[in-house]
Amino acid sequence: QVHLVQSGGGSVEAGGSLTLSCAASGYSYGHYCLGFFRQAPGKQREPVAVIYTTNLVPDVADYLKGRFSISADSNKKTISLRMNDLKPEDSGVYKCAGARSGAPACTLGTRFPYWAQGTQVNVTS
Repeated sequence: QVHLVQSGGGSVEAGGSLTLSCAASGYSYGHYCLGFFRQAPGKQREPVAVIYTTNLVPDVADYLKGRFSISADSNKKTISLRMNDLKPEDSGVYKCAGARSGAPACTLGTRFPYWAQGTQVNVTS
């Protein structure tokens, strides 16, 4: 079973930057997808960015491209979400997610059964 521990988040003024990290454990082989989702109050959870740990190919939500990016460490078990030029509408609970990949890629539509505890991101205007 994949275990995920998330860190980062907090409060920042609009236009600022934050980085979230997620460390995965519980597996030593195979192909995995790791990523971040977010949920604002009263809204549905939405995918933010995912990355395929085998070849480190990312998939970022179109409306976040240019501001958000996802990367993985050389061990391929720690990922980071860099969020730049943050806007108040980026506020919400951000959760790291993991999945064993049955396909040679990860997309925002990949089903993720493993979840971290989540962290709050508040962007003030």
